[in-house]
Amino acid sequence: MKSKIPLMPENKKNQKKSHQASIIYLIIIAFILSGVYVLSNQTPATTVTEINYSTFLSQANGQQIDSLSFTDDRINITLKDGKEEYTVKDPRATPYDLLNDIPLENRQNLNIDIIDSSQSDFWLNLFMQILPFLLIVGFLIFLMRHAQNSNNQALSFGQSKARIYDNNANKKTTFQDVAGSKEAKEELVEIVDFLKNPAKYTAIGAKIPKGVLLIGHPGTGKTLLARAVAGEANVPFFSISGSEFVEMFVGVGASRVRDLFKKAKRNAPCIIFIDEIDAVGRHRGAGLGGGHDEREQTLNQILTEMDGFEVNDNVIIMAATNRPDVLDPALLRPGRFDRRITVDLPTLEERKEILNVHARNKPLVKNIDLRVIARHTPGFSGADLENIMNEAAILAAKKGEKKIDQLDIEKSVEKVMMGPERKSKILSEKEKKITAYHEVGHALVAHNIPECDPVQKISIISRGMALGVTWFLPEEDYMLYSKSKFEGEICSLLGGYVAEQIMFKETTTGPSNDLERATKIAKNMVTKFAMSDIGLTIFGGGQQEVFLGRDYASHTKDYSEKSAEQIDYQVNVILESAYNKTKTILIKNKKKLCEIAEYLLKKETITREEFLNFFKTKEAIVA
Repeated sequence: MKSKIPLMPENKKNQKKSHQASIIYLIIIAFILSGVYVLSNQTPATTVTEINYSTFLSQANGQQIDSLSFTDDRINITLKDGKEEYTVKDPRATPYDLLNDIPLENRQNLNIDIIDSSQSDFWLNLFMQILPFLLIVGFLIFLMRHAQNSNNQALSFGQSKARIYDNNANKKTTFQDVAGSKEAKEELVEIVDFLKNPAKYTAIGAKIPKGVLLIGHPGTGKTLLARAVAGEANVPFFSISGSEFVEMFVGVGASRVRDLFKKAKRNAPCIIFIDEIDAVGRHRGAGLGGGHDEREQTLNQILTEMDGFEVNDNVIIMAATNRPDVLDPALLRPGRFDRRITVDLPTLEERKEILNVHARNKPLVKNIDLRVIARHTPGFSGADLENIMNEAAILAAKKGEKKIDQLDIEKSVEKVMMGPERKSKILSEKEKKITAYHEVGHALVAHNIPECDPVQKISIISRGMALGVTWFLPEEDYMLYSKSKFEGEICSLLGGYVAEQIMFKETTTGPSNDLERATKIAKNMVTKFAMSDIGLTIFGGGQQEVFLGRDYASHTKDYSEKSAEQIDYQVNVILESAYNKTKTILIKNKKKLCEIAEYLLKKETITREEFLNFFKTKEAIVA
């Protein structure tokens, strides 16, 4: 019989912490109460006046006193007008001796009180003497308990911090909770079948891969897929991040790896999931450090443990990363992470399925069309789509609505893509006019180039850092980009810059981001895609962003200075050609440019239908 590792009893830890906190609070409260008691038994010096004994006698003989209170060393006096005074007396003199100094007829109407403070002073003094010792003893107890906890932590310092999810509970993740990623789920079905029926594979001599590496963009659902595999197989699921192995102390990461694999073998069949494995699995020897740094020792231990697995261990190691290019080759060899599953960004139909999943617990109106939203979100990951539905729910709640409608989701898409509207950012009339012509310049050029995506919306309401926005919506998802597609996109980016030149005879700082993006596209066309007259050579392809990151690698060029001059020349040729084409389009459509810009100044936002209405009677001249 193989024993199962019980879940860590968190309640006992919480009870111990609350017990320690209660002791500290009791000590603090005792100290505060003693201070309050002492202060409350002191008469404020500012409200009581000291007088000499002769004045006291004259007041008594003049029947000005209402009451007297005798203590060991003073007489407290309350006059008939409410004023309080006191006089010092000899501690050896009794109250009866002092009252004999006042005639009988003058003291008959006095309210006299004799306070025996010896008893109260005794307990107060005793308490004040014991209190420091109580505080010291309590502080020592606290230190000892803290030291004991530190020792326990020191003993568990090398233990794994992996969180275990028991999929026997009612709430478990299955493939039904994962929309999209159809191919990835089909490959993972084999893993589920092996965990359920290992004898079927071992009987024929088959070996299921020990390691499964999930590769994909952030937010595509790699962790969700791993949990779904555990849920479908109904086995325990150990989850840990790659960064949790590494500490400043040498050997801790390797110790945690050993402890994690030990627990996994005792709970077999099970799944170990290491998120962001590139934190410890980067290429060894690629940095400036030696071979004994903590990260490399942790990686070595992972490799050793994976080699030590027996055929019947029934433990699957799953890992996720969005940087497979930086992983050490030893991790990817056969027998370790030899099965690599790519989790792509969702397609149009998959985005619709993902939106349906995230809309399950949200009230929607009946006529809502999530397919339209899926068309509006090309390139969005599953996490982005979840964020859109959440933003739509927040927007509907802010308006006091009970259900989410189509407009709420469309506005949430715009907010996620371009940022919230900044209506408080008021532009001058001149700035608003420049922005309007700038944005219409983008849209008009794109409309006249077939390779460009259709215009979806034009707005001069500020969003994020932008003063205006022109939103293009592709008709379909692109897998391949042609040279003409890139050239059309550059022309569209230059549309705002050229429109400012034509209409205002100068340019502003507004097109700076457009020019930066256009330059980047042109440079990629020359260096990465060989879409220029420079030849078939790919420049910069040998750069590897390992350990020290992108900035260090970018300083190393794999081409000569002569090639660099040719690259700059070809980039400039592409940009100049796009500039001339853009200028030609806008000059021939200057009247249409002015009409649409003036309409935009009045409405601030133009939809696709309103934009196309300007071309129904007479199509714009195509360059």
